[in-house]
Amino acid sequence: MALKTDPAGLLARTPLFGGLDEASRQAVAGELREASYEPGQVIFSRGDPGSDLHIVSKGRIRLSVLTSDGRELSFAHVEPPSIFGELAIFDGRPRSADATAVNKVETLLLSKAAFLRLLASHPSVGEAAVRFLASRLRDADEQLEAIALHPIEARLARFFLASVRQKDPSGKAEKISLALPISQSELALLVGASRPKVNAALQLLESEGAIERRGQQVICDIAALSGVGRLDDKD
Repeated sequence: MALKTDPAGLLARTPLFGGLDEASRQAVAGELREASYEPGQVIFSRGDPGSDLHIVSKGRIRLSVLTSDGRELSFAHVEPPSIFGELAIFDGRPRSADATAVNKVETLLLSKAAFLRLLASHPSVGEAAVRFLASRLRDADEQLEAIALHPIEARLARFFLASVRQKDPSGKAEKISLALPISQSELALLVGASRPKVNAALQLLESEGAIERRGQQVICDIAALSGVGRLDDKD
């Protein structure tokens, strides 16, 4: 059955498969299947066995965990063309977070079995996976570095830039609009600060033209955020 979404076109926009040649992308596209979820539907829960990665083709997904006192902490929202749940096909371990559809969601699924077939027939897929994981590790390192070494406005700038890279893997856009449907309290937990300090830092980023807030949308100026995040000092 033909897929409703243009799979090769979507793959070309993802950080994992975007660098593949056309033949390899078509091979990946041939292994995909579709799934859809209603608003509020749980896609998977932390601890569930995982056998597929998801490529978002429509809608928004909330990734969250429960804190020690039982509160739900949203740590990311993903939209097209983001990928989530990829660890399941890389290490075979249970899901590390909850994934919930915020609105009507459609995804393309790649199973672990299909991924292994692709590795055997298209080595470039394995190379792309290594680059993708390395990028994820760099993002994590930058977040830890920011919490340890940089002021709150730099941490927030790096948080927004990490979200930008998910939405625009090519890095060609000068400005990106991001959805930020999480509270300032949740944002404070993510960047290791108090809510009042996050509020003050957001106002500072706005005054410097690095962001513009429009309700739950944040317009990010990539160059300005990079300066505040001190990424322009890195080699």
